[in-house]
This record gives sequence, C-alpha cells and structure tokens, in this order.
Amino acid sequence: MAGPLTGIRVLDLSRVLAGPWAGQNLADLGAEVIKIERPGVGDDSRAFGPPWVKDAQGRETKDSAYFTSANRGKKSVTVNLQQPEGQALVRALAAKSDVLLENYKYGDLQRYGLGFDDLKSINPRLIYCSVTGFGQTGPYKERPGYDFMIQGMGGMMSVTGEPDGAPGGGPQRAGVPIADIITGMYASIAICAALAHRAQSGAGQHLDLALLDSQIALLAYQNTNYFATGKPPGRIGNLHPNIVPYQPFRAADGEVILACGNDNLYRKFCEAAGCPELAADPRFATNGKRVENRDELAKILGGIFAQRTKKEWVELLDAAGVPNGPINDIAQVFAEPQVKARGVKIEVEHPVAGRLPMVASPMRFSGTPLEHKRPPPLLGEHTEEVLRELLGKSAEELARLRESGAI
Repeated sequence: MAGPLTGIRVLDLSRVLAGPWAGQNLADLGAEVIKIERPGVGDDSRAFGPPWVKDAQGRETKDSAYFTSANRGKKSVTVNLQQPEGQALVRALAAKSDVLLENYKYGDLQRYGLGFDDLKSINPRLIYCSVTGFGQTGPYKERPGYDFMIQGMGGMMSVTGEPDGAPGGGPQRAGVPIADIITGMYASIAICAALAHRAQSGAGQHLDLALLDSQIALLAYQNTNYFATGKPPGRIGNLHPNIVPYQPFRAADGEVILACGNDNLYRKFCEAAGCPELAADPRFATNGKRVENRDELAKILGGIFAQRTKKEWVELLDAAGVPNGPINDIAQVFAEPQVKARGVKIEVEHPVAGRLPMVASPMRFSGTPLEHKRPPPLLGEHTEEVLRELLGKSAEELARLRESGAI
C-alpha cells in the first residue's frame, strides 16, 4: 500500500545530516526523493568513516555507515552545479518537483540561478526548504553552522553533563548530533504543513529552517524555567530540574532508572519498595517538596535500592506499574523483547552490501503503512534513469553530458 506522501517528488540538494534526515523522513512517508550529489565525490558524509559499509564478501566499500543512517529510500543523481548545463538540469528537475530541500550556505544557490525566486518563477507550486546554521535573516546569516557549535551556542551544553566541580563535571554535547536531527524533524513537519497549505491555495513557499532556532526550541521547559526565574538553568547530570525522583539509582549490581512523573506514581513506588512512610512524610509528600528536598530523599532511596539487584527492581516496579528501566548500550537496545516485537531493526536489499541492517521509521500508520524497500543509493546510481525518465534525455544526450562533466 502506498505511503501517505506517494505522488510527491522531492529534489534533495542537501548533504551530511540535517537536510538528509528530512529527506529520509519524506522518503519513508512515500515521497520520491531524488538526491543531487557531486560527481565522483557525493555527499560529504559518504566519507565519514570508519566504520564503512561492507559488501557481501565482507570487504569495506566507499560508503560510511554514517551515510546509510540518513539516506534510505532515495535515488542518487550526480550533477555538477559548477557547470551551466548542470544548473540547467537541476532547474528542469525543480520544474517537475513538489519540494526542493537544500542546506547550502546563505546565498550560494542564488549564484547558480537556483535560489527560491529563480525557481519560483518556473514552478510557483514549489515548496523550497532551506536549512542553514543561522537562517536567512539576522547578523549571523552568512556564518556556517555545525551541530557541535550549535549545541554550545544554543544552550544545550549548558544543561547537559555533571555540574562543575563534580567528577566528570563540565559541559557535554549530546551523544548524537541533536541540533541537526531536530532541525531535520522540524523541516519534515514544515514541508508537510506547506504541502497541506498548497493543497488549499495552490501556492508554494520558502521555508527557512535554522539549526540555532531549532536547538533553542528543543530546550523546551529549560527555556520557560529561565523565563520564570530569570536564572539560567545549570547542569545537574542525570537529575530532572522539575521532577523528583526521576533519576538512576544504583542497585546491588548496576543502575536502574526510576521515573515517578507524578505523586501517584511516587506513592506506588513507596508501597512497592516497602517504604510507605516516605509517601506520607511532609518533606516528600508532593513533587514540589521532593524537588526542595531532593538530596535528602535521594540519599534515603539510594540505601533502599542497594538492597536488591537490577532484575529484582525491574520486576518489582513493573508489577507495581511504576515506570523504570535499565541503562542499555545499543546492543542491549536491540536485544530488548519490545524492540524485537516492534520490528525496529529491519533489513533492506543493498546492491553491494546485500542485506543491510537499518532502523525502521518510528512513524506507524494504520491506513497507509510505510514500506522500507529502497536502500541508501550508490553514488550516481540513478542518474541516467532519472534524467531519461523525467527529462526525456536520450542516450546520446546522456553520453554528451557525462563526457562534458555535467553529470
């Protein structure tokens, strides 16, 4: 069955992660996504290894595992944007597309006649999504932006990690490029919203997505905590600024996360753990009081958790309906029965690697279920197919374009 975006064509001029992540979402949703790459080189992230994808014989290929994480479901077309003929090919493809996705620096594509105003004149229905570090306006608009620096500038690192003075203290970036990924997610939502608007109005538009904006938005309640107090939140490690107990505790043989998101769950925990007096104690009876007295409560609970193993705690708390869980490494994640039951790990048939393991989209639809059939493409794998089928290029024209270096 066709996905919900079947019939939508996306021209993806982006590379590395933020833009490609949005493009992969759209491909997962059923859109035809044509990825434009530099001849002979391709997306920068193809070279972000090791580790490398291995072929069916176990030999390393030229594509990184990183690249495969964000480019499933796409067709690869190699076009040289430095050449006028290459620029003309992209304009022709844009004329036949619903969405154009790009993450060039501010103003770069205008130099090639591929800016929003250029393409709007030939396709007024085109949704043109720009992803940059700082957006299309403001004093920083021409600055390049990368995830790590945006995590720092956007406040994420100020609230991530152990406090100064604690063992291992100091600012930390998240373990994945969260600014890139969240910008790709916001871009996906914006594109779908613009498609819905176009269905009503018939008009395309320019979408302006910035890593810095997205990273700041991701701070969520840390922003509003600051607005409410005038005090910037600090790093508190694995603690929660507004909820207690909501942290890992060390059991007899390792750590277990306890997540009491409300007073009722806290009372359930106390009953199950054999310490009902802590639920009635006025120091801890409400979440507000527990936040005020978190150190005292954590010390008491630490002694209680040390009396049982991780397995015993998980079984006890599950039976009581109290949210909890272990701290898994990624191998343990994919060994979880729930992860297996949900089919999170999938395999797609890759032209070089054979059965390539991947992670399924977490979006589940009852009426238009998603299919993951197309693997991350080889560089230029679909160049002739796309130019022949969409633009009507003959074998002779394709040979001439290849000879000239335009493709």
